[in-house]
Amino acid sequence: MQNNASDAIKVVTLGQRTFCKFLSANDTDPKQSHQAGIYIPQNSFSILFDSPGIKGDNKDRFVSVYWHYEEEYISDEVRFIYYGRNTRNEYRITHTPFFKTEYTGALFVFTQCNEENYQAFILNTDDEINQFLDAFGLSPHKTNCLIDGCKPTSDNDLIKAFIQDIDDKGIDFPDSKRMSAAARDICDKTISPQALILTNPDKKILDWTDMEYNIFKAVEYSRYGNIVSQGFPSVDEFVDMANQVLNRRKSRAGKSLEHHLAAIFDGNHLPFEEQVVTEGNKRPDFIFPSKKAYHDLTYPAKKLISLAAKTTCKDRWRQVLNEADRLKDDYKYLCTLQQGISIAQLDEMQAEKVRLIVPKPYIKTYPEERRDDIWSLDKFIAYVRETVT
Repeated sequence: MQNNASDAIKVVTLGQRTFCKFLSANDTDPKQSHQAGIYIPQNSFSILFDSPGIKGDNKDRFVSVYWHYEEEYISDEVRFIYYGRNTRNEYRITHTPFFKTEYTGALFVFTQCNEENYQAFILNTDDEINQFLDAFGLSPHKTNCLIDGCKPTSDNDLIKAFIQDIDDKGIDFPDSKRMSAAARDICDKTISPQALILTNPDKKILDWTDMEYNIFKAVEYSRYGNIVSQGFPSVDEFVDMANQVLNRRKSRAGKSLEHHLAAIFDGNHLPFEEQVVTEGNKRPDFIFPSKKAYHDLTYPAKKLISLAAKTTCKDRWRQVLNEADRLKDDYKYLCTLQQGISIAQLDEMQAEKVRLIVPKPYIKTYPEERRDDIWSLDKFIAYVRETVT
């Protein structure tokens, strides 16, 4: 079977510029007008036009796009348009062949190959999405922009100090726990106060995630920047380095969300344990209030909560169904940075009693008629506090 993620990585590497985003319900809902199309934020106008649109005027152009999805390949003409009249001030890609609700939550990768020709990929499985994000060291939070535009700034003195500290300690590359802790410390001192853990945990976890990405990229550049710029004496050495970089990116992405959630729960004084063995080899990411309570059969099951953490969950949400046998008939909770999922997938989750927890700003990327079923992190914390404390 064709690996669209591998093809997308190759095309992006060779292309002039690339934009990627998770398709929201607004991007894919056929009930929207034909002229709605895929929204492109203003900071990424250059993927569409040479110059930004001028408020008060519309402008458009047509280009050829080669679309990839699973075994489908479609060459089609699409329209780039800037809506500047009346109250609108936005960019869209219209006349797209994948304007369907089943692609809500898919990763849209759009590469400009030359002035008039583009290639587009619809990555619609967790494996494809994570393969692509890992290749470029991105977290789901660092999308909806030009990939080049996702590069972190390197002028943060505290990030420089962190790199100097690990250099002084002889640490080649810090593990994910150390990286996440540094992100929280630097973010609390520079971006948002620590008190937001209590008052706005949804913003806090996104701020931490953003800062960790910046730190990781800065450390990565400090370790590999000169080596890459000088080139490699052999293909084997290049491949070895590339694999080392990719494995570190995968490792960080897999644990980052768990580390930050644990800090949020600690900051809210919630009782919990991580990686509790429930039955056999089953290990939910979080059990509230404790391992002891879970294994005490006299402790009421209605006062137990299991939470999984997955950066994306279009397919992998099913993995949470059997993580805690005592709770098999109750709701299972899943925290994710996934932006958007189709109505059909959400209905499947509802039937299996899986409740999604997403940062509050992401709820708007889900179908409007299902948003009431999705909880913010703040709402989940309130529920845990009411249930187990």
